[in-house]
Order: sequence, then structure tokens, then C-alpha cells
Amino acid sequence: MSRAVIEAFVSLHEKGLIYQGSYMVNWSPSLQTAVSDLEVEYSEEPGTLYYVKYRVAGGSKSDFLTIATTRPETLFGDTAIAVHPQDDRYSKYIGRQAIVPMTFGRHIPIISDKYVDKDFGTGVLKVSPGHDHNDYLLARKLGLPILNVMNKDGTLNEVAGLYCGLDRFEARKKLWSDLEETGLAVKKEPHTSRVPRSQRGGEVIEPLVSRQWFVSMEPLAEKALHAVEKGELKIIPERFEKIYNHWLSNIKDWCISRQLWWGHRIPVWYIEGKDCEEEYVVAKTAEEALAKAQQKYGKNVEIYQDPDVLDTWFSSALWPFSTLGWPDVSAEDFKQFYPTTLLETGHDILFFWVARMVMMGIEFTGTVPFSYVYLHGLIRDSQGRKMSKTLGNVVDPIDTIKEFGTDALRFTLALGTAGQDLNLSTERLTSNKAFTNKLWNAGKFVLQNLPSKDDTSAWESIADYKFDQAETLGQLPLPETWVVSKLHMLIDTVTTSYDRFFFGDVGRETYDFFWSDFADWYIEASKARLYKVEGHSVASVAQAVLLYVFENILKMLHPFMPFVTEALWQALPGRNEALIVSSWPQTSLPRDAISIKKFENLQSLTRAIRNARAEYSVEPAKRISASIVASTEVIHYISREKDVLALLSRLDLQNLYFTGSPPGDANQSVHLVAGEGLEAYLPLADMVDISDEVQRLSKRLSKMQTEYDGLVARLRSPNFLEKAPEKIVHEVREKAAEAEEKITLTRNRLDFLKSTVLVAD
Repeated sequence: MSRAVIEAFVSLHEKGLIYQGSYMVNWSPSLQTAVSDLEVEYSEEPGTLYYVKYRVAGGSKSDFLTIATTRPETLFGDTAIAVHPQDDRYSKYIGRQAIVPMTFGRHIPIISDKYVDKDFGTGVLKVSPGHDHNDYLLARKLGLPILNVMNKDGTLNEVAGLYCGLDRFEARKKLWSDLEETGLAVKKEPHTSRVPRSQRGGEVIEPLVSRQWFVSMEPLAEKALHAVEKGELKIIPERFEKIYNHWLSNIKDWCISRQLWWGHRIPVWYIEGKDCEEEYVVAKTAEEALAKAQQKYGKNVEIYQDPDVLDTWFSSALWPFSTLGWPDVSAEDFKQFYPTTLLETGHDILFFWVARMVMMGIEFTGTVPFSYVYLHGLIRDSQGRKMSKTLGNVVDPIDTIKEFGTDALRFTLALGTAGQDLNLSTERLTSNKAFTNKLWNAGKFVLQNLPSKDDTSAWESIADYKFDQAETLGQLPLPETWVVSKLHMLIDTVTTSYDRFFFGDVGRETYDFFWSDFADWYIEASKARLYKVEGHSVASVAQAVLLYVFENILKMLHPFMPFVTEALWQALPGRNEALIVSSWPQTSLPRDAISIKKFENLQSLTRAIRNARAEYSVEPAKRISASIVASTEVIHYISREKDVLALLSRLDLQNLYFTGSPPGDANQSVHLVAGEGLEAYLPLADMVDISDEVQRLSKRLSKMQTEYDGLVARLRSPNFLEKAPEKIVHEVREKAAEAEEKITLTRNRLDFLKSTVLVAD
């Protein structure tokens, strides 16, 4: 890495892209180093706006300009007073001199420039080019001198006179007090300012003119912009391309020198006794530097290396190729792995790292370092706040893994949408821990219901099923055709989502299929075959489908949950290789849309019967009678799966009838419409004791009516409506409406039960 960093610096310097100069930088007084523009965070903070008189030289006592500033301590660095050329209030003073307060009469020119905002403060601007980025640019444009009043540690220097040695904030207080005593303080008022703070230490950053090393970014940025424009680099999500383009189109030169004790030392050597800005050599080693210096300055020359180090992001920008052996382009790793396909990282370092890697990659190798950049979101707490020790909301991943498991944590994080921050909550982790347990238990069920390893004939029967062939699919029973078809559809969907980097969609789609289709429906339906006494012929189809579907689920989930899926895969019979190196499921496999629709009808019928059982509080273990009414076609395929229907709906198989017309006891049955042309009649006497149910519902109706009357009484009370908060009134209205609806439903059911009793009598 050190070799690569030195090579990059020397190369850029030789091309004229690295230069040294005194320019405005962001200075950290605490760390006493320059920091990058990207490492400065701005926050809106309450502060004070100070109004100060600047007397006009040679004028009367009434000739003065009032300046509004948030940083009065920088007035010692003022080199001009500026007003807008069209501001009639001050036009008479343009071209004259103003006296800087507390400087023993130092004069500065009063100038005009359109940059001045007439509406901010008093419309008069103090120009302090040594301590404000905008003032610095204005001074360079107008040729004004630059005065620095600040030491590296944030104290005022000798330019500040009597205030020399005071901390910048202490100096502000003392200066204002002195201005009040001398009558030059006009007033101060609260003001919200945009304060620059160091991302590293949180202290207020001081704009300061300092001698530093810079990279000229415009030529590098132009190539990086073209890479995206030409489609050589794709950023995901796509909306970040606009942010990337905007930043590179408005990029400033990069200050790469840091005044720290750690880091890659800048490969620059100065000549003893010479001007550092003019006399230096750039070399890859101290020996080479000395040789260059001796050639230019003679054999007795003495040199010393620049004490500064390079910005961490300078070496990081070289990471895609420096780690592979560059600058040795013949290195095997470099030839084999550069450029790579995908970079995955957080959206918050798109500029810090990603853009710089792209620029350096193109500059030094002629190729973008990767084809895709996938930007994930940041992990925040359950309330969406950034994690910090101050808030006490930091989630320790080690503790989280101990409580919820690695797979549950990985799955939770991977379900996030690209570029969007994820709120990490205990509820999400708990849910995905339950999903992991469900997967494990499903694996145990599959394993427990497979033939023994010694049962050769049973395994041969399972091997005979070729689910990648349409002919095999067409011969399967309805539940098996449905689940295999749904699996094949999922494989296509998931593969497409993986190819498009929609990882969150992959997780959600696979989760839904496993839990809702495989675990909740097919595993339950398979029990109708597995637990039959007929033998292998009936069970083998379920065993083959369970094994086939489950192993493909493991493959699709493996990138999310590598540990539990690998453990389950290794436990399956006949695994000759690890899951991580197994082939991806084949796409475009056969599926039967008609069978899917048929099974969905069976599901609708099952749900309707289950809901009726719950509505009438039928004991879970109790099996009830049912008459299924449908067309001949529907009856044909539903009746073939009567064992499955009876198992899933807890029906009495001996009293399960399929017919084309309503049964004779229809008026004493609960009538269910499961879908168009598919109905069910459940004899009420089979589900409940009608007399007991009438008595229970009558009591319940009486209680509900009492509660409803109380709510209505409150809503009719003028006193309540006038004094209660609007939110409370709204809640009472909602409760009343809900209670009225329940009363209507309960009364209808009670009437139905009473009519059933009358018919029976």
C-alpha cells in the first residue's frame, strides 16, 4: 500500500495535478490539522448577531457604518468594508476609508460589490478574507490583502493586539465588552447560524488560510463523469447518479495534506535554508530525493522530509488496485481481479470514497475499478435516530447475535431497500428469529418424513420425479403441482431481482413463499399423504416434492442466512458438496397456471370453513360435517383432494359430501360462498349446541347494547362535545360506530340461530 501511495503522489505531481499553496482550508484547532470539505458537517444552531460601529475616517461623529456579524473577533483581520453599489444608504461612503474598531486607528477601504446582500443585517459587509470562505474568494477577485488573526490552536495572534493569546470564544466576549465601553457596540440579538463542525471531534471548524498540498480535481472528475454518462459505471439506486454528477460537476480542489502523527508521509523533501514553497523535491525514497537535491544544489545540500501526512481518503482511493499489486500491473491478482464487478458500500461515503476510487482508478489504470456501485442505507435505531453513545442507542452486533442469531440479524439488515436507511428494532429481529426457527423446524419435518437411507426402492421412487419436465408436473396431484409451479415462478422472480440488485425484494419474496405457501399450506397438505397407511406409492410424491422445494428454498435464502441454510443442506441426504458452491436453481422451468387457480379455490374454501369455525367457536379438535356445492368441473378436482380438504379444514371425512345443489338441511346450515360457483354448507348442529349458543349470544348482545348506549349518551351530551378534545370525541364516535356494527352482526346471528331452532322443532 505504501508503495502504491508514493507512486500515485509522484505520478500526479509529475502531471501537474498535485501542487502546494496557501489557500483557505477547514482548520480543526483541537486536532491542529486541515480537514476535508466532506468532513465538515453544518448544523443550524442558536447564536448571536453583533452590531458594531465602524467610523468613517475624516468624517464627523455621525459618519459611521454599522456592521452585523456573528464573529466579531475576526474584525482584526478585516481588509475592507463592502456595500452594494445600488444601496443609496451608503453610496456617499464608497471610495473612502473606515477605521477598524479596537485596532488603534487601522484604516481599510470602503468598496462596492454586487456580492453584498442589502437585506442581511445592515447591508454592510466586513471583509475578513483570512477567516471566511466567501470573503476569501471576494478578496482574491478584488486583489485585497489577506490577514490571519488566528493561531493553529484557535487563539488570537499578534495581529489582534491586546487580545493576542486569548481563545477565539473568550476573545469574542472580551471584545464585545470593550466595544460596549467605547460606545462602538450598537446592539446584539439572537440569531440562528449555520455552524461548521468537525465530523471527527465535533468542534467548530475555523476557516483559515494555510499552506497545504492539493490535488487539482477538475481533470480527474471529468473522466469520472464520462464513465457514468457512457454507462461504464452504474450507481444503484439510480437517483444517486444525479448526486454523484452534481458533486463532480462542482468539485473543488482536494486538500490532501494533514498535520497528524499517523498516516502515509508526504514524499516531499525541502532544502535546508530555502523557501519551502519554492524549493523542494518529490521522490519515491529519501535516497532518490537526496540524489535529486544534490544534482540541483550541490553535494553539500541538506534536506528534510515534509512532516505532514496524506489524507486517509487518498490512500483509500487507491484501494481497488493497490490491494491487487499495483503499481506492478503484471501481478497475477491485478490481472485476474481488476477491474471487478460490484462495489457495495454505504451511501454516506459516495463522495469520500466511491467517487475518488473511480477517479483514481481511471487515472492510473485507464479503467473504472468496478461496473456497479450498490449503495445500502445506514442502520439507525428503532426511532430513526443515528446511533451515538450520547443518546445511548448504540446496538452492539455481538450482543444482538447472542440474543437473536447471526442469520436473523443478517436477514433483517438485508431486507432494507437500496439507498434507504433502516430502522433496526427488536420487533424486526424477533420476527426474523422466528423465521429462522420456522425454517429449522420445516427442515426437521422434511428430514423426519424422508425414507431411511437403507430404503433403496423409496429413494429410487423419489429420484424418478423430474420436476424440470412439464410431463412430470402434469402428472402430479393438485397440491404438488401448485407448490412446484409456485416455486418455479419464484425462482424466475428471485433470479431477476438478484440480477437487478433488488436484494430486499429477494428476501421478502422468498420469505412470503416459504412461510405462506410452503410452511402454512403445502407442509400441512402433505400430511394427508405422509400419514396414510397405503405405503410408499402415496407418500413418495409428497416426499419428493418436500425435498425438491425445500432444497431450492435453501439455495435462494443462502446469501441471506448462510449458517442455518448450510446446516440444513448438509443434513439432507446425498449432499456431496457444500451449499455455498452448489449450482443456482435453473430458471424458466415448467409451471401450470390452471392448477394454481384450482388450488387457490381449494384455499378459499378452506379459509371460509376455518373462519366459520372460529366465528362459532368450534373446538379445534372437533371434526364437522360439510356439503360442498359446485359445478361438475370444480367438484371433480376438489373431491379428488378431499383428504387434504378434510385435514386442513378439520372436516369429518365420512360426512363430507360433494354435490351440484344445496343439501336438504341448507336452512339449518351455515352457508359459505368461497368463490364464484363454489359454496359450502356446514350443519349448525354439528358445530355448536344451538340452545347454549343462543343463551350466550343473548347475554353478549345485552352487554354490547349497554356499552353502545353509554357511548351514544356521551355523544348526545352538549357538555362533552364542547369540553372534550376533538381527538377524544372522534375516538368515541369511532367506538360507537364499531359497537353498532358488532351489535348488528350479533343480532343477525342470533336471529339465524333462533330460526334454526324453530325449523328443528
